[in-house]
Amino acid sequence: MLSRQVGMNIILWIVAAALAAAFLASGVLKLVWSRERLAAAGMGWATRFSARSVKGIGVLEILAAVGLVVPAALGIAPVLAPLAATGLVLLMAGAIVTHLRRREMQPVAINLVFLGLSAFVAWSRFF
Repeated sequence: MLSRQVGMNIILWIVAAALAAAFLASGVLKLVWSRERLAAAGMGWATRFSARSVKGIGVLEILAAVGLVVPAALGIAPVLAPLAATGLVLLMAGAIVTHLRRREMQPVAINLVFLGLSAFVAWSRFF
């Protein structure tokens, strides 16, 4: 039983670290690049949002990335890790709605994967 718990914990850390890396990179791009540059890079949804909203999404992604790893790693306020993952679930749900309205199916599939992985981390960290 202990080895199964250790294995599950390793999987949880790998998933959380991968999510953190992906959302950190995505958030930094949204903060650094203009809406036009994001749209030219294939993120056409950015033109439907104000520059401030896009930057806000970037900040949320960076905060979530930090929240997925740092509190659990340091043992300081570890409840922040599942809350960050829950925030990503909500963020991905919003992204899915946005892409469905734009009839963009490929991003929906990617967002569903991120949503599922974020839900896994949230559920695992809460229980």
